[in-house]
Amino acid sequence: MLSIFDIYFKSPIVHGMDLVSPRFPAPAKRLVLLVADGLRADKFFESDAAGKFRAPFLRSVIKERGRWGVSHARPPTESRPGHVAIIAGFYEDPSDVTKGWKANPVEFDSVFNRSRHTFSYGSPDIVPIFCAALPHTTWNSYPHDFEDFATDASFLDEWSFDQFQGLMNRSKEDPKLKELLLQDNLVVFLHLLGCDSNGHAHRPFSSIYLNNVAVVDSIAARVYNLLEDYYKDNRTAYVFTADHGMHDKGSHGDGHPSNTDTPLVVWGAGVKHPKPISSSSHGDGHSDCGTRFVDDHMHDTPTPKEWGLHGIERVDVNQADIAPLMSTLLGLPCPVNSVGSLPLDYIDMKKTGEVEAVLANTKQVLNQFVRKSQTKEATSLYFKPFKPLGHYSSLLDQIEDHISNGDYEVARKLSENLRDLALQGLHYFQTYDWLMLMTVIILGYIGWMTYIVLHVLQSYTSLAGDILTKEQADHRTDNTRKVQLCGCLFLGLLSIILFMEQSPPLYHAYTTMTVFLWTQISSEYRFIKALWKQLHGRELNYFTKVVAACAVSVFILEYLVNSFTERKLYTWCFLTVGVIAFLYLFKSIPWRSGIPFFVCGACWFLSVFTLMPAEIPDNNNLVIWSGVMIILIRAAGRFLDQHTEGNKFWLTICNSDAKKSKFPMLFQLQALLVGLSSVMVSISTSHRTENQELHVWHQIINWSIAGPSMVLPLFSANGLLSRLTSIFLGFAPTFLLLSIGYEAVFYGAFALVLMAWILFENTLIYSSKVKRLSSSCNNMEDNAIVDGRYLQLSDIRIPLTFMVLFNDAFFGTGNFASIASFEISSVYRFITVFSPFLMAALLIFKLFIPFLLVM
Repeated sequence: MLSIFDIYFKSPIVHGMDLVSPRFPAPAKRLVLLVADGLRADKFFESDAAGKFRAPFLRSVIKERGRWGVSHARPPTESRPGHVAIIAGFYEDPSDVTKGWKANPVEFDSVFNRSRHTFSYGSPDIVPIFCAALPHTTWNSYPHDFEDFATDASFLDEWSFDQFQGLMNRSKEDPKLKELLLQDNLVVFLHLLGCDSNGHAHRPFSSIYLNNVAVVDSIAARVYNLLEDYYKDNRTAYVFTADHGMHDKGSHGDGHPSNTDTPLVVWGAGVKHPKPISSSSHGDGHSDCGTRFVDDHMHDTPTPKEWGLHGIERVDVNQADIAPLMSTLLGLPCPVNSVGSLPLDYIDMKKTGEVEAVLANTKQVLNQFVRKSQTKEATSLYFKPFKPLGHYSSLLDQIEDHISNGDYEVARKLSENLRDLALQGLHYFQTYDWLMLMTVIILGYIGWMTYIVLHVLQSYTSLAGDILTKEQADHRTDNTRKVQLCGCLFLGLLSIILFMEQSPPLYHAYTTMTVFLWTQISSEYRFIKALWKQLHGRELNYFTKVVAACAVSVFILEYLVNSFTERKLYTWCFLTVGVIAFLYLFKSIPWRSGIPFFVCGACWFLSVFTLMPAEIPDNNNLVIWSGVMIILIRAAGRFLDQHTEGNKFWLTICNSDAKKSKFPMLFQLQALLVGLSSVMVSISTSHRTENQELHVWHQIINWSIAGPSMVLPLFSANGLLSRLTSIFLGFAPTFLLLSIGYEAVFYGAFALVLMAWILFENTLIYSSKVKRLSSSCNNMEDNAIVDGRYLQLSDIRIPLTFMVLFNDAFFGTGNFASIASFEISSVYRFITVFSPFLMAALLIFKLFIPFLLVM
């Protein structure tokens, strides 16, 4: 799993580059950055049901004195990566999201680092990341307890403004503070968390979220009026944007357009005024910037009519482009790790200034390329350079010559082309080790699968004794030592090469594991050769069965792969399996039994859930009645378990002769906890619906129910149905308290299918014993003895069924590939104050509960 991060999510940060000092006058003396956390572009620009727009001030800016567009974020659309892209100009790898919300020191350059002084107010999860380690900052954040999802969080935005307003008022009585405020290269950063908190708690289409948009607009107006009245010099630039959007179900993190599309409004000193769309302009309202956006959605689509801005040119940018934009407005060097491209359509400068600004941006990106190239060349035994930039210095000389001759347009285009090449070069070195890593990892996975197959054939079948004589076994031991010696020498050679190239320790681990596996496989070459000869001598009928089993296995695995993007495939799967299992059991069982009907009904019941939307709607009553259903399922299982006396069939398949539970009241206790959890679901949800804070004693009761209930199955009887239903009942209270809708019913349906699977397999075993069907030990289909019977080729259905149920446990109520596909509101019965790691842990544990049932 770690190889995924080394291949795809390697940190882009490099050190040792020099700053590129700008050669143009600063358009602005100070800059205000307003970031509305979690604000969607469409909710910001569109009008409400009455036809009124929610952000009247910023709309007046768009129409009268500024530029606007959509800022495209790159997944993961979380707070830390979004703010890093805005302020530092680069995209952190997704593994860094685990660092988010920590007050860790700044590990990279940013616009704040380059400023003379930065004033910052907002969330304790964002502001300290950029300001805690900077000496030239004045900052403050509210306590974590303020971030309560049970309340209207717009007061957090007001808190940030009040802090800044208080600073400005204090400067009238503090000469040193006033002197600082009158200097140039100042940055004011207000982090407005209200939309994000209200979106999580109430969804982005709720009145609370939409009213928060108006609050954010009001704060932008008040900040603008406050600074213009204070300075009266028209030298302040303003940037309003968001770090990410918000999905309809109140989550974010993935690459859905509602999460990646955020508003951008820029106005003030050094910013161009609105540009009406002429008849010769693009009909979609976009500027012809040729930008390649970092998200994977369709761009340059017409601006929605609901936004009411179709007559004004729209300039979309990548989120990382905002950092060089702010640096240029202040006349500061771009952050050294920035990969953003300066959007000239926002900058109001002379031709010379535009060219110099683009050239400074290009040199800054080029410096990163040169540094990465030098670092890789210094550690590579065989270095492959990025050929398109083999003579970048001559390209820089050409650009300087064109500037000297006054050919500014040519110089600008050459600078932009060189910047694009530098970005391609950065990607080239970012993925330099991909081929080697993926080759090693793929060989490792293939080797692991091959080794497992050989291990099963040798350890759990009689093939090793049948096809290898004792004399061959002795030779095999000697050959194994030789092969292992060669493997060790080869591994030593590879380790020396990796050491000379200063490769990370994990590279050594990947190589070691791959070489070890293939060494073990090579040491079994005599067995493999003898196995091939025996297979080659088999009859065509047998060979056909093996090929058919492999084909079915590959088909099912490919079916599961496609189900990652199309959940409805599980519906067809369980409908089909239900019919096949019914017919097979009905034909195989010579006596009357209800098992075929139960298996078919359970499969059909489970097939319904993957037709339901992944956006789980709130349904408190459904969760409560699911608790009743869960108790009834356990009661039915207990009834069958207690009435098996005299029925050899049930005694055998239910293993009812096992020891009884030491706690005869266990079922009653577990049923009581399930009932209490249903009651607490009702009480907790009613408080949240009324926007009331969840009482501490409510949280204590919920935690007290969830914790002990998962321990009680350890004291259940060892009988098959007793243990299985006790585990099912043990995790039920926790799952119910973490449920908001139909997923609670899914839990019961999934448990029924698991019981059906166990009964199906045990019924087949029992019927085979009754009919005394066994195969010859020489038959390859029946050459492993497990619990008194021979392993058959048809037993491959067991791991395949496990894989189907394993995947359905994750995708039955959402898309496990994205945690944003699940409701964060599921955790509100345990905690409402923002605690990302605890909330994520609860959410992930909820997703793993069905998986634990499968295991």
